[in-house]
Amino acid sequence: MSFTRRSFLVATGAALTAGSLQSGAFAADAPDARFTPRVLGNPDAKIVVEEWFSLTCIHCAHFAEETFPQVKKNLIDTGKIRYVFHDFPTDQLATLAAMVARTLPAERYEPFCSAVLSSLDRWAYNNEADHKAELQKIAAFAGMPAETFEKAVTDQKLLDFIMKEQSEAQDKYNIESTPTFRFNNKEQVSSALSYDDFVKYLTKAG
Repeated sequence: MSFTRRSFLVATGAALTAGSLQSGAFAADAPDARFTPRVLGNPDAKIVVEEWFSLTCIHCAHFAEETFPQVKKNLIDTGKIRYVFHDFPTDQLATLAAMVARTLPAERYEPFCSAVLSSLDRWAYNNEADHKAELQKIAAFAGMPAETFEKAVTDQKLLDFIMKEQSEAQDKYNIESTPTFRFNNKEQVSSALSYDDFVKYLTKAG
């Protein structure tokens, strides 16, 4: 999914700050796990793969459903690669979903993102649906109470973190669409890669 950063920042920032954004929803003196990296796999793996994705992106959904299960089974679970997820929301709904995903315990982040991406037709692209209510249903299945959900989607500190990380990645790597992958900081590609193509980039970066 392509986007222009200026239009995204204006639309998302205005839409979210127009609501009742609340700072300090979480204890200030406690380590904030929401801001820690979301990573799977062997921390000592020789190859690190990073993915920037948006939770309303149909191309990200295709990769998550068709390719990522093979990547996880054959490459992550076997310790061959370390996989790092980066939130890169391209619209307001994707931003809300990323805020919810970041609020869940780290081990629930990837399963929740997979559930969100596999349900785009139901929660994001159904014009008759209450998008926020449908997203909350998915969060509830992941074990998030309604009160926690409301705090997550109205937390200014969390929104600032996601947008700052996104802006820095766009400036550093010139990311213009999702999903975008980097293999060992050597190879970069923006495409919903097939498993065979994914392995080819691994080989180039290895």
